[in-house]
Amino acid sequence: MTAPRGAADQTPASAGLHARQPKAIHSALTVLEEVARCGAGVTARTISDNLELPRATAYRLLNVLVQDEYLVRTPDLRGFALGRKVVELASLVAPARPPEAVRLIVDRLREGIRGGVHLVRYGHGGLRVIDPDPDFPPSDRAHVNRFLSESAMGRLLLAERGQAAAAPARQLYSDIRRQGFAHQFENVKSGYGCLAVPIRDRSGGLVAGLCLSAPRTRLENPTALIELLQGGARDLAPLLA
Repeated sequence: MTAPRGAADQTPASAGLHARQPKAIHSALTVLEEVARCGAGVTARTISDNLELPRATAYRLLNVLVQDEYLVRTPDLRGFALGRKVVELASLVAPARPPEAVRLIVDRLREGIRGGVHLVRYGHGGLRVIDPDPDFPPSDRAHVNRFLSESAMGRLLLAERGQAAAAPARQLYSDIRRQGFAHQFENVKSGYGCLAVPIRDRSGGLVAGLCLSAPRTRLENPTALIELLQGGARDLAPLLA
């Protein structure tokens, strides 16, 4: 039997997207924006009145957003506030600026090292550059998170995770753990490389990293640069752990 014209183009996702769903998605986003605009504690009734939504529709959308953790109920259960997922999305777009004491230490390092010095935070979702060098902006951060093995800051995280890998990668991550730093040459930008040293909490867990990006010729004998970065990491550890 011949399939109807256009049936081959209906993926499961597109087939399940009914005509009413885009409107519902738009309404949910509008409710989310209204909670952000009104602030924590705004009630379903206020949202319904402000957006001219039927009360039942407002309650239904609010419940969906709470279930998906975009909103949370306030402790008195009367109102709503922005939830964990909104905070996570905001931090990915514009990570919170580190405290002044942290920035002063990183700035001192930048004054003594020619190249881009970046402060990185690690978490379950990957890495975030929380203090990029304004004079030497880091490479595409989305690319770095997608291809962790190509950057020194990504390799620190992979070595810490100890994930299974092919033999050459296993040796690389073993070397990183033994040496106490990671490096790469020309994987991200032609003619350039980067070094990364870990910043650890009191239990030895990886929480952050200091990374230096510079022309490859300056990084091929990195002993002095590693010592500078490691000194900065020691100073930063109590402030970031």
